[in-house]
Amino acid sequence: MSERYLSTIEHGLTTEEVDQRLTAGLKNEPLPPLTRSVKQIFRDNLLTLFNCINVLLAGLVLLTGSYKNMLFLFVVIVNTAIGIFQEIRAKRQVDKLSLLSATKVQVRRDGQKVAIGQDEIVQDDLLLVTRGEQLPVDGLVRETTGLEVDESQITGEADPVIKGPGDELVSGSVILGGHGVVQATQVGHGSFIKQMARAAKQKRRTPSQLLTIINRIIKILTFTIIPLGAGLFVSTMMRGESQNRAILGTVAAMVGMIPEGLVLLTSVALAAGAFTLGRHQVLVRELPAIEALARVDTLCLDKTGTITSGKLVFERVEPWGQHGLPTVERQLAALVTAIDDDNETAQAIKTAFGQPHVQPTEVLPFSSSRKWSGATFDGRTYVMGAPEFIFETVPVELQARIKALAQQGYRVLVLAEVTALTTPKPAQPMTLGLILITDELRPHAKTTFGFFANQDVALKVISGDNPVTVASIAQRAEIKNADQLVDMSQVGVKPDYDQLVADYTVFGRVTPQQKEQLIKAYQRGGHTVAMTGDGVNDLLALKQADCSIAMASGSEATKSLADFVLIDSNFDAMVQVLNEGRRVINNIERVAALYLIKTMYSVALTLIFIFMSHSYPFEPIQLTPISSLMVGIPTFFLALQPDYTRITGRFMKQVMEIAVPAAICVVGYIMVIMILGNKFQLDFETTATLSVLMTGIFSLNALLIAARPLNRFKIGLVVLMAALFVLVFLFAGRIFSLVNLLDWSLAVIYLPLMISAYPVFIILQNGLGKRILSRINWR
Repeated sequence: MSERYLSTIEHGLTTEEVDQRLTAGLKNEPLPPLTRSVKQIFRDNLLTLFNCINVLLAGLVLLTGSYKNMLFLFVVIVNTAIGIFQEIRAKRQVDKLSLLSATKVQVRRDGQKVAIGQDEIVQDDLLLVTRGEQLPVDGLVRETTGLEVDESQITGEADPVIKGPGDELVSGSVILGGHGVVQATQVGHGSFIKQMARAAKQKRRTPSQLLTIINRIIKILTFTIIPLGAGLFVSTMMRGESQNRAILGTVAAMVGMIPEGLVLLTSVALAAGAFTLGRHQVLVRELPAIEALARVDTLCLDKTGTITSGKLVFERVEPWGQHGLPTVERQLAALVTAIDDDNETAQAIKTAFGQPHVQPTEVLPFSSSRKWSGATFDGRTYVMGAPEFIFETVPVELQARIKALAQQGYRVLVLAEVTALTTPKPAQPMTLGLILITDELRPHAKTTFGFFANQDVALKVISGDNPVTVASIAQRAEIKNADQLVDMSQVGVKPDYDQLVADYTVFGRVTPQQKEQLIKAYQRGGHTVAMTGDGVNDLLALKQADCSIAMASGSEATKSLADFVLIDSNFDAMVQVLNEGRRVINNIERVAALYLIKTMYSVALTLIFIFMSHSYPFEPIQLTPISSLMVGIPTFFLALQPDYTRITGRFMKQVMEIAVPAAICVVGYIMVIMILGNKFQLDFETTATLSVLMTGIFSLNALLIAARPLNRFKIGLVVLMAALFVLVFLFAGRIFSLVNLLDWSLAVIYLPLMISAYPVFIILQNGLGKRILSRINWR
């Protein structure tokens, strides 16, 4: 390092020096984007296995010259286009919110403090770092009043590390306490930033249950469709059928097996959910997180920013013993100035007393694990913080006074003189006074927490503050069982966390490691847990939770880990997040059964007709009215309906209750139609028309059940689809290769079938479906 550069510690790089480094490529790289590029969206939506199969099937139909039977490809194209449009729309919303939530880095250039983006940092820049920030580059500490750093992402050790001038810092490290000046030594590819940033944003949570089930179905179908289709084609050709008939039958069977609409509906619904939440100033970092939050039944709250607004107000100082008020206030003002922390407590005291001139000789900044800070000046040493973390044993009289003040809703800190700044507790503390701080309750806190309680979401408060104070604030916010509190500093080294979470609602004096253990205990109890936080002391808990929510006003490290970031730091937006998640997942679970009906009966019919002397009962064009009017169009509208009931993992239950009985009915009635066709010597077009009619009727019955609970809109939707289905037979029969049903000789056959359809379906659903569900625990 040059002497010339050493002399610029107060000046930083000049504009010319910055330009030289930019030209030389010594520039940091931007964080990995949260969304896929437009090119990737097009590629991943177009180049899917099912799309490739559909194109291949369309090519086979092209060989037959029956071009109208390629209509299914048009539906695939429209579906894919909708998926691409929705994802690009959601991407733009997420990218816009990402810019709003991105924290600027403070650097010193040309003697001025300026805020720049992480990708604008160049080598040798002087970064002004403070508590809660995550270091974006490798660096060297140049100046500090005492930095405490969490290097767990690099070393795996959770204990804070003290850094002084000349010490190295690695990208990805989190500043736990203090502040200082760090010189960027390695940027871009030369640092660990890419690996660290990617590791911070990659989710290590349980994958989406719904997407896991759907992907499992698709994986099974992938190994089923091609051999079944090949078997049906060979079987048809061996029976002496024409090549065109074999191709059309095989294509109809394979198209029926593909639930491409289900994949589309899931991705579109999640993307639309992210877009909707973006309009409410909520950044969704991962689409499956919407489902995770929808399944949450336990919400763990950090007091600051959720119950309270995050604003602290200094109330007063209570002198202790023989110490006078003016003296204690002067000592407190000098101590806060000497430590120069920028947390909420320090800011509130600075606002009340200003910042007198003081020259500290030793400083120990605040740490969330130590819970006190201190400094030496004018030959004396003072500390400020939580009493139980300053004293080995808090004096009885002092403890009684603190408890009384805490019950009044005050946050109580101790100002004490000590002989040395030893850790974990200072040496020989002598109380000078009590510092009383009040928290500002958020304006709509009661309404928000009342909503969660009504939605069967249990609220738990996990805070580093005094449990009595926290419980008092929780009671003001009308959180249920807020009087059930525990001081986590008194539970011992190895407490029974499972018993603690069963007995208490409010947890005070919680260390970051204890927060993580409490989350694990709730999860062991079978709960799906969401955690809110805005500080570095919440990092471990946010990582452990099934779903994590951070405030945009919180630390960069916290935001980089969270599934959701509340852009305007308004916790009331969580009402909309929970509702949107439940709406999306409930509706997908409800309508998924409609897609799987077609898959089930297509697989079953293919297996049956491989060994039968008849041709496959449909042509591709004849499936279009069923796929569009009974599944595609209505499910799109049903997926947008409000449904805010709690998620209960009903996916397979819905399939068993609706899809299996409907598929069995379709297969059974088509077999009856084949028998009647033989008896009355009906041609293929006639039996195919009757098969389409009955398949549509059973699909309509399934749609009616999936739409429950019914309202005017849903009834109107079902009636409209039924009317359009009838119109297809009356006016579009030729287009879809259907014969005219206004024939009394045919009516004698299909009217009894139609009349019996609904009661048979209901009997089968109530009998078979419930019997299977009673024997198997579908999750």
